[in-house]
Amino acid sequence: MSVGKRDSGKDVQCQMKQKKDKREKKCTAIVLAAGSGSRMGTAIQKQYLELEGKPVLYYCLHVFQESRYIDEIVLVTGEREIDYCREKIVQQYGFDKVVQIVAGGKERYESVYHGLKYVEDGIVFIHDGARPFVDEEMVERAYECVLRDQACVVGMPVKDTIKIADQNQYAVQTPDRAYVWQVQTPQVFDAKLVRAAYEKLIQSGWEKATDDAMVVERMTEHPVKLVFGSYENIKITTPEDLEIAGLFIRRRLVDCC
Repeated sequence: MSVGKRDSGKDVQCQMKQKKDKREKKCTAIVLAAGSGSRMGTAIQKQYLELEGKPVLYYCLHVFQESRYIDEIVLVTGEREIDYCREKIVQQYGFDKVVQIVAGGKERYESVYHGLKYVEDGIVFIHDGARPFVDEEMVERAYECVLRDQACVVGMPVKDTIKIADQNQYAVQTPDRAYVWQVQTPQVFDAKLVRAAYEKLIQSGWEKATDDAMVVERMTEHPVKLVFGSYENIKITTPEDLEIAGLFIRRRLVDCC
């Protein structure tokens, strides 16, 4: 009787796996870790600074490694850091979903473009390596959205009033806060859509793109859906950010215990 139950359980698991395989598209995470981190004011780049005993970059790679939605990871880093990332991060922590470690460019959009060369089809999650607090729920929300809309970014409604300033720092406009979001990563797209957008960007010579949604909006006019991220999904840019991130991690450790 117990054998029958075990066999039945295996059948159910097999059926669930087959259903999952049919439903899902291949998902690749491009993790950007090529930034210089000049605002951090340290000799070590921000993504490699230690955060509660591990490099900042470790945390998002760990989430993507464990995610049931992510199949592969392309890590984009500085050319001089490729060996370090391979030995001290990817191999040391067993991140076997990392299939490529490639050199980035001078600007963020160039690094994304280099990473996209290693993605054929499916869905692409583009994420800043200096954002350690992406989580599985966020990945799931973005995945479900991109299936419908082909393009989405995670973010949160702003809490503060935003002012648009002129060149002399005088306020010239106050947008309605109800419609203003702070954009985060991952930014998630159909691979063919975002690749076409970046190809067009490179050909155009336009150099003012600050995020991937901006590239897709400008180069394809395809609408980009906003998906809830988290107010904790901060990007570590300054020493103060690193201190805040440490508090977040210590609090999570306490909650787990």
